[in-house]
Amino acid sequence: MYKVDPQADARSKHPAHSKLGGCTMEVYILGIDVAKAKFDVALLLGERVAHHQFPNNANGFAVLKGWLRKRGVTQLHACMEATGRYWEALAAYLHQAGYTASVVNPRQVKSFAESELQRQKTDRVDAGVIARFCRAANPAAWTPPPAELRQLQELVRRLAALKRMQTQEKNRLSNPGISPLVQEGIERHLAYLDEQIKEVERTISKHIDGHPQLKEQRDLVTSIPGIGETTAALLLGELGDLSSYTSARQVAAHAGLTPKHFQSGSSIRGKPRLSKIGNVHLRKGLYMCAVVAKHHNPIIKAFCERLLAAGKPTMLVIAAAMRKLLTIAFAVLKSQTPFNPNHQPCFA
Repeated sequence: MYKVDPQADARSKHPAHSKLGGCTMEVYILGIDVAKAKFDVALLLGERVAHHQFPNNANGFAVLKGWLRKRGVTQLHACMEATGRYWEALAAYLHQAGYTASVVNPRQVKSFAESELQRQKTDRVDAGVIARFCRAANPAAWTPPPAELRQLQELVRRLAALKRMQTQEKNRLSNPGISPLVQEGIERHLAYLDEQIKEVERTISKHIDGHPQLKEQRDLVTSIPGIGETTAALLLGELGDLSSYTSARQVAAHAGLTPKHFQSGSSIRGKPRLSKIGNVHLRKGLYMCAVVAKHHNPIIKAFCERLLAAGKPTMLVIAAAMRKLLTIAFAVLKSQTPFNPNHQPCFA
């Protein structure tokens, strides 16, 4: 929508407006609540709101685009929550269509809804909350990762899912009172899962070998004692584009490994805990890796020994080791230099 506005210079500073020639271009705000089969939208039109519901598939995306055009929308900032994976195809479509798409942590939207004293929760209401959050917070634009990184992430998560199923079946098999018929079925399933795990591991290795940059990065990360090929693939798949991080602290925050302090006045001083507001797949994958590095990586080992000597709890030490290990991996990847235990300042 274009209109002549004598106050264009002042209003163009607001994220909801941008200048084009001598006119102000309206940037509409679209809140999207995504589910498996459909998504609800709330389009902010000044003081009015337009609601609609679309199927969550390619046809629904095309209908959404037509619905926006009918309302004169040319510039759009869409926002949705990063819940599950149902949002990915829609976000990629909006990005390809030339719109700005933001994908935000659901906790941000929940806190915003609580600040509004929101008492209702439906998909339609949630879409409106997301739209108002987008207008107030102006979240950063989301950019789809390169195809090879997206495929690697899917493979890594598939491998993790198969290993979870394998652990569950092994736990069932350990039941001393298990029926022989059930035991036979579980053993067959475990044999199948074992083959599937090996197949996905081979596919991951082949995929990385087929992309020179990924292969180089894997070789760098596996130079760190305590990190094997499986964890290296996890790091590369879940961290995504390294150029989007400017510091090791940002990487730690992405994994939810930054400390959360609880303090108020002089009387309330809770114990610091992990924020856990971040990528759960990274945290889970780094846990056992940190346990191994605690014994075999010279930097991590010395670091953990200092914390234990200071009386820190074991779980806190492991969490700190996870963050330290991730910091070292980030430093190695950024510097494109293999791990060197004698060059510790690089990993601080």
